[in-house]
Amino acid sequence: MTAISKRAIKSKKESRLLDNENVQAILLFLLSLAIFLGFWEIGANLKWFSKGMPTASLTIKELWYWVTHPFYDNGPNDLGIGWNLLISLRRVAIGYTLASVIAVPLGILVGISRVAFKAFNPYFQLLKPVSPLAWLPLGLYIFRNSELTGIFIITIASIWPTLTNTAFGVANVDSSYLDVSKTLGASRWRTIFKVIIPAALPNIISGLRISMGISWLVIVAAEMLLGTGLGYFIWNEWNNLYIPNILVAIFIIGVVGIVLDQIFAYLEKIVSFGKS
Repeated sequence: MTAISKRAIKSKKESRLLDNENVQAILLFLLSLAIFLGFWEIGANLKWFSKGMPTASLTIKELWYWVTHPFYDNGPNDLGIGWNLLISLRRVAIGYTLASVIAVPLGILVGISRVAFKAFNPYFQLLKPVSPLAWLPLGLYIFRNSELTGIFIITIASIWPTLTNTAFGVANVDSSYLDVSKTLGASRWRTIFKVIIPAALPNIISGLRISMGISWLVIVAAEMLLGTGLGYFIWNEWNNLYIPNILVAIFIIGVVGIVLDQIFAYLEKIVSFGKS
């Protein structure tokens, strides 16, 4: 048997094993979901939980309603969940983009220059531990506008993971790459764009991925005080004491978070130089 045929057989076995694992994982997920929903339904009907806890069937019914009627508009305080989702995504997109535009170049500068690192590191250490929501009153005072305040909070929240990961990736580029570039007579700028940034790209994308998760996490909390958006939708339903809609919003937030994370997971895979 040739080496090629052995590798082909091994590849088929690995593929078959992976398929079996995927089938088992799906079956286990469906079983655990059925158990969870069954326990929830029975527990809510038998009053095992807090008073007013909705049943799983009622929550699913409300979810179906919101999914099939996402874009009704009865005024600014009564928007379909689709409009609120788009408002939240818009705020996240603008704030996250601003943070990325600031964090990536600054992270590259800090990563390649020890002087820049020593100069800017005190700011990073001072501001990084501050909760994004602590900036909310200041944002409202400065901008006097809920939309701009939401974007400001997202920018502050999402800047640090991207900046930190970018600086780490740039600072840890393999020195042999830099030696080859220097030997070939590449200029400083050419080395940065052709060697350092491509080599650090997996770390940069990883930082962007973390920042996106934080952005989506923070905007929901901030919108509870800003008005409009998914956060406001949850707060409004709490004021109405209608828990099923709160659970629906939580589910939608989770699904959108998964989608956003998987987009960046795919980008990470693309730039990981063939690593799986």
